[in-house]
Amino acid sequence: MNNTTVSKVGIILYALVIGFFGINHFLNGIGMAKMVPGFLPGGVFWVYITGAALLAAAIAFLIDKQTRLAGLLLALFLILIVLTVHLPAVLNAQDESYRRLPMINLIKDTGLAAGALMIAGRGN
Repeated sequence: MNNTTVSKVGIILYALVIGFFGINHFLNGIGMAKMVPGFLPGGVFWVYITGAALLAAAIAFLIDKQTRLAGLLLALFLILIVLTVHLPAVLNAQDESYRRLPMINLIKDTGLAAGALMIAGRGN
């Protein structure tokens, strides 16, 4: 396979993962609402809005339209989540066992942000 094909397959797989997370926001919105930072009113509203944004980014990547913008906005969103949700959860965890899941999510979303930036770097 040439580099273009490898890159396209990677983007499709990445888009499917992002799309899955978007769908998950709608299927588990009530449960995820408790993770919305307290300074944002509306709780579950933000879960659904971010789910829609994740789905929009996934679609943009799949149809190869506005991929640069979608990648940049997705990376920004993910970094904001890392800083406002996962990092405070890591820092405020009662002990090591409570710190594991937020740390995993922090690392996961940082990696996903990096992937979004790579897609933005090659997008139109």
